[in-house]
Amino acid sequence: MDNEKQLTPSGEPEAPISAKKMSDTLLDVLEAFVLSAMSVILIFTFFLRITIVDGPSMEDTLHDGEALLVSDFLYTPDAGDIVIIHQPTPHYPDPLVKRIIAVGGQTVDIDFDTWTVTVDGVVIDEPYIKLTDDQRITSNLTYPLVVPEGYVFVMGDNRNHSADSRTSLIGMIDVRCILGKVLLRIAPLPVFGPVD
Repeated sequence: MDNEKQLTPSGEPEAPISAKKMSDTLLDVLEAFVLSAMSVILIFTFFLRITIVDGPSMEDTLHDGEALLVSDFLYTPDAGDIVIIHQPTPHYPDPLVKRIIAVGGQTVDIDFDTWTVTVDGVVIDEPYIKLTDDQRITSNLTYPLVVPEGYVFVMGDNRNHSADSRTSLIGMIDVRCILGKVLLRIAPLPVFGPVD
C-alpha cells in the first residue's frame, strides 16, 4: 500500500514535487518575509514608536514600566492629549510623558489651594488627576500665563509627583519637541488598550 502512487482527479499519477518548484516556493516565502520585515521597519521609523513610562508622574493613568505605542503621523497637539516630549535640559535629559493642558494662545491659571486649573477662564474637568498629601508641588512661574504660539503647557496627572511646565526647568514645550501622541498601552498585556 505504501508504494501506491497518488492519483490526480483525472486518474493520472501525481508527479513528484520538483526541486525547482520547491525552490520557487521557498523564494516566495523568503520574499514575503523580507517585505513584511521592511514594512514593519518603515512603519516604526516613520509612523509609530514604542516608549516606556519612567516614573510615577502620570499615575493613575499610566504606571512606571508600561510600554506605550506613540505616533506623530499627521498629529496636531490638542488639550487633553497625552504626549511624549523630548526637550532635553540638563535636569531632564530623557523623554517625558505628560498631558497637554493648553496650547499656543491659551491662558492658563492654577489655584494651588484647590488644585483648580482654568484655561481661558474655564475650569477644566480633570477626573484623571491624582493628588497625594505627602508633598505639595506648586510653581515658580507667575499666573495667569499665556502659552506662546508654537508651544504647549503640560502637566503630569500625578500632580504632586510631576516635573512639568509648572517649573522653569522645563517650562512651556516647543511643539517641535513632541515625539507623538500616546495611542495604546501595549504592555504588560493585562492593561493592553487605548489610553484616555
